[in-house]
Amino acid sequence: MSPNSKNSKNVRTSSANPPALVIGLDCLQGLSTARILSGYKIPVIGIAKNPDYHCCKTNSCQEILFADTAGEELITLLEKIGPQFDSKPVIFPCQDKNVLNISRNRERLEQWYHILMPAHEIIESLLDKVLFYELAQQKGLPVPKTFILKSREDAENAAGKMSYPCLLKPPWRPESWTKHTKVKALKANSKQEFLSLYDHYHKWIDILLVQNWIEGPNENHFTCNCYFDKNSEPLVTFTSRKLRQWLPKTGQACLAEEFRNDRVVAETHRLFKQFKFWGLGYLEMKRDENTGENLIIEPNVGRPTGRSSMAEAGGVDFLYTMYCHALNMPLPKNRTQNFSGRKWIHELRDTQAAIHHLRRGELSIWQWLTSVRGRKSYALFSIRDLVPFFTAIKNALPALLSKKEQGGEDYKSS
Repeated sequence: MSPNSKNSKNVRTSSANPPALVIGLDCLQGLSTARILSGYKIPVIGIAKNPDYHCCKTNSCQEILFADTAGEELITLLEKIGPQFDSKPVIFPCQDKNVLNISRNRERLEQWYHILMPAHEIIESLLDKVLFYELAQQKGLPVPKTFILKSREDAENAAGKMSYPCLLKPPWRPESWTKHTKVKALKANSKQEFLSLYDHYHKWIDILLVQNWIEGPNENHFTCNCYFDKNSEPLVTFTSRKLRQWLPKTGQACLAEEFRNDRVVAETHRLFKQFKFWGLGYLEMKRDENTGENLIIEPNVGRPTGRSSMAEAGGVDFLYTMYCHALNMPLPKNRTQNFSGRKWIHELRDTQAAIHHLRRGELSIWQWLTSVRGRKSYALFSIRDLVPFFTAIKNALPALLSKKEQGGEDYKSS
């Protein structure tokens, strides 16, 4: 337990508002979720696996507990503390592994907690990329041409049918993958490069996916966050687009801005309605520069994303809507996006990305400074909660200064 655990009795038995349990506090989504909910005077209990991670230094939680959030240890802990609450807490899982763990074990937990997600088979069909792309193709959803690779023979067959460049990626990232590489996806510019990448990376995972590359700049990449009721009707929606990413070719957004895209919103609502989904849903899409078509990259479900803090900073009570809906409270009035130009920045990753592009003459200092101007929400910095920010800087300095890290290779591996 954290030093804050001294308050546990009051949190569990003497709170005016039912607590929120933020599971997976040791990730960016966990930190932002804890900060957002505590801002509404909701008592927050964080649960994390890694007590040394900078997000666990937050002062937004009145209590922090530690357990393996992907396994039985978490479920046992939740069963132990469940009877201690006077009012039923709302669970906010913050990573895919937390969502799957809670979903699989919901029958053991539902008597003590509000668990806001549909049937487990729906969760699996959206989180399991292999299953999702199979179903998406059957349902006629706009996804890139995709092949599932279970063997070298599958890879050779796909190699002759793909257009290039193409994207090779794991459907999930098990420990056998993450202990060798940080990458989420790999770009191959030719058949030979694709097969070479497959031969190297399939050693760490049984199944890989290959897809057509979607041409276009970062600004063509859109996200739509929603919270749906049990009829798959959206109660709140928030859209944004990517401005910069790290890693440079196949990474995640490190700078984004709220942006209106009604086509992406319509496709997001249509997809989740087809799956009869309810709860937190998120869809990434990218507009193909050559065809103009918006193609689905992937959904994420059952958890907050990094855009939650941008939504809240932009005046949309996104996660609070979920909390109120769980407790049958009146929904907040601020559920409509006004598109005020709010940006979101991951301070450290955007610095890495900027240094990378500056060194290559792809970005000037003036362009960088201009790109980050305006009202922003921050992944790490909060004037009310400074320790996670400074801890993250201390931990990240070796990487920020490393020539190897700034080398620009998306595909570093051991």
